[in-house]
Amino acid sequence: MIINKALAELLGTFILVGLGSLGILAVGGANGAAEIVAIGFAFGLALLMGIWVLGHVSGAHFNPAVTLAFLLNKEISFGDAIGYWVGQFAGASVASALVWAATSREAVASTATTYSDYSTALIVEILLTTVFVWTILTVVKRGGNAAPAAIAFALVGVHLAGIPASGASVNPARSFGPAVIGGAEVGQLGLYIYAPLIGAVIAWGLYSMFPADETS
Repeated sequence: MIINKALAELLGTFILVGLGSLGILAVGGANGAAEIVAIGFAFGLALLMGIWVLGHVSGAHFNPAVTLAFLLNKEISFGDAIGYWVGQFAGASVASALVWAATSREAVASTATTYSDYSTALIVEILLTTVFVWTILTVVKRGGNAAPAAIAFALVGVHLAGIPASGASVNPARSFGPAVIGGAEVGQLGLYIYAPLIGAVIAWGLYSMFPADETS
């Protein structure tokens, strides 16, 4: 049922954004190499948890960009995609609201993705989302027990590479929740909405050129 799938996406995105945000707060922000590594693993392991407990329900997208790629690949319907997107943005918002209740609104704002240079952030977000979503499309097609770990470690790698340049969002919902609920500077939010979606389209194009079931 689409309601169950949308609810799974809400809960999974809640886990991703909630635990990832608390990871940021636990180390006091990305102030050095050790903090970046810790944040990367906080998001990666949170994603792994979500995949383990909810992947059998919705496929564990937890990211509007991932859903867009699967929609383009005709693996989900447009109606399902709408439900997924609603669930994802709602889950991220609820997670940030709960972090606010546990800490402060200022703390939530500090977990929002930000950038200092627009061009750099745009290129990095598109590039990282492309690689991340392409990885997901490929490992899901191949299947196997290693798929959840491969996806989780891909997100860790994205964070290690991208936090200094763009905050390593690669996920519109992940950026939306902390920015809106935390009352952060929402003027930068637009980039974190459209750049990952562009990356998802490119990832789907690359996956179509080099499908995972290609044998020759």
